[in-house]
Amino acid sequence: MEVRLDKYLWAVRIFKTRSDAADAIRNNKVTVNGAYAKPSRDAKVGDVVAVRRQQVVFTYKILDLVSSRQPAKNVAAYCLDITPQEERDKLNVPRETVFVFRERGTGRPTKKERRELDGLMDELYYDDEE
Repeated sequence: MEVRLDKYLWAVRIFKTRSDAADAIRNNKVTVNGAYAKPSRDAKVGDVVAVRRQQVVFTYKILDLVSSRQPAKNVAAYCLDITPQEERDKLNVPRETVFVFRERGTGRPTKKERRELDGLMDELYYDDEE
């Protein structure tokens, strides 16, 4: 049995849609046995798949092949999560908070102020990904 990598990642619920899986693979957020792959690559039993989401790299081992989407309770039969604990701990790191002082009674931020705030937040949270 041969199964495309994007289809496998979708079937074992690592991605919500198959196109999300294919996009992640194309954008080099997924590696198979340490090497970048294409969405059409065949998944093989024993392969180690690493998926980068934000600052965390989740690691999975393929136990069995499946081409149709599985219920969450059946996923353990096809895929083993071998993500190291230090990677999981990155999810619980307290984020830097930005407090912007506004005078009482000035109301909600204007569009311009909102864009400035969003730009500041993007710099803090998304510079780590690149």
